[in-house]
Amino acid sequence: MREIRDLDTVELILEAQGVLDAIRGPERVVDAGTLRALQQSGNYAVGFFDEGRMVGASVAFFGEPSTRSMHSHITALLPEFRGRGWGRELKEHQRQWALSRGVGNVTWTFDPLVARNAHFFLTVLGARVTGYAVNQYGIFGGGDAGDESDRLDVKWALADIAKPPAAGEIAATLEIPRDVEQMRADAPDEAHEWRMTLRREMAVLTNRGLAIAGFDAERGYLFVQS
Repeated sequence: MREIRDLDTVELILEAQGVLDAIRGPERVVDAGTLRALQQSGNYAVGFFDEGRMVGASVAFFGEPSTRSMHSHITALLPEFRGRGWGRELKEHQRQWALSRGVGNVTWTFDPLVARNAHFFLTVLGARVTGYAVNQYGIFGGGDAGDESDRLDVKWALADIAKPPAAGEIAATLEIPRDVEQMRADAPDEAHEWRMTLRREMAVLTNRGLAIAGFDAERGYLFVQS
């Protein structure tokens, strides 16, 4: 039996910290004290449970009041529980929680080289890319495995889900590796070269007045005239 529960006890907070540490490795995403403070001040902090075991967690905090937005700091499942549709279930819970509190938009960032996330966020959830940041968090371990941390900024308009662009609208595509995470383990220099190539090509395409409007597993990012 699956359930999503608020992290409303110290024990659950510590369990969530352990789950997030297991997902992200040596670079801690959020410590237990900060997680407890976010939860107690009314922000979104939940655990995803399967048969009583916490296998994922999601943390988001409110943005400026005038924006009616939240920023999703992390939403993740342990690797062995991915690919079952549970990530979508967790994000839908976040969406409904936000809508019930008058929030219209959820924002977050993600590594543009990770194809599974690009597909999930842009194609499955219907979020929109709003910007590209070079080395946003500096160089650290975690998901970037010591490489520079370029990120795409996205906004999920909760009542206006984005649809993929029509074929006739697509002006350019930009390919990325199918599994850069494995590449970082097996061939980190090659993964870094992909980072630099993607950074250059993103600049070229945006300077042409193009913007990301979707993602395709075969072709990569889909650009339209902005």
